[in-house]
Amino acid sequence: MSSLFNDSGQKPVYYSNASLYMKKLENKVAVVTGASKGIGASIAKHFAAEGVKVVINYASSKEGADKVVKAITDNGGTAIAVQADVSNEADVIRLFKETENAFGTLDILVNNAVSQGYAPIEQISIEDFHQSFNVNVLGSILTIQSALKLFGNKGGNIINISSGASKYPLQNASLYSATKAALDAFTIALSKELGVKNVRINSILPGATETEGATSAGVTAGSEYEKMFVEKTPLGRRGQPADIAKAVVFLASDDAAWITGEQISVSGGMYGF
Repeated sequence: MSSLFNDSGQKPVYYSNASLYMKKLENKVAVVTGASKGIGASIAKHFAAEGVKVVINYASSKEGADKVVKAITDNGGTAIAVQADVSNEADVIRLFKETENAFGTLDILVNNAVSQGYAPIEQISIEDFHQSFNVNVLGSILTIQSALKLFGNKGGNIINISSGASKYPLQNASLYSATKAALDAFTIALSKELGVKNVRINSILPGATETEGATSAGVTAGSEYEKMFVEKTPLGRRGQPADIAKAVVFLASDDAAWITGEQISVSGGMYGF
């Protein structure tokens, strides 16, 4: 039998005939940053279901990262957890060294780690600015630099998890929106720079997605914020982490071999506020 995680990422869906389900990414190696929960955890589980050996990066939640690893290995997948603050160069170098030690190579990098602070402009401090840009922008630069060394001559695939807020900035989220717009600009520029190296790079722009980060920002079930997002979403619901993960799997696969430098909205049709 072969198995595939369902949308919750918790229990596998089994296929009685393995030939009916061909894994898209068999034996690829991926680093997913910020993968101890939410969208990152779902991406890691969906990758594993497609045959990827996954490095679960986390900054502080070892317990969460270990749960993701266990969910993958319990279902026959391969994963390790590596702590690293992506805004710290030494940590990033160590993250990719441990990836090389474990798997010998790298094929896919997903930049999902995020600093997600929301505040009116009057309340944004210098520390807030540096925290947001250091994680969301500098962190992606550092991971891409290290990933390129492991990609080598065979090339590779980079997927940046941006946000719909990069195109349609949110009230009280000017700083967060600016970091995601910067990440999209890097995506476009690097697609022109890295194509000759057989490296594809794209951004995914999630819409209103049900994650721990959204909950901490006040977008809870039944809240006015949730009602607003749902009302402005043509498909009539908030996104789930699995909605984003499936799009990431597509971009990482050969099905997307002619796609680079794109910002792909995965938002249920929500544009603007």
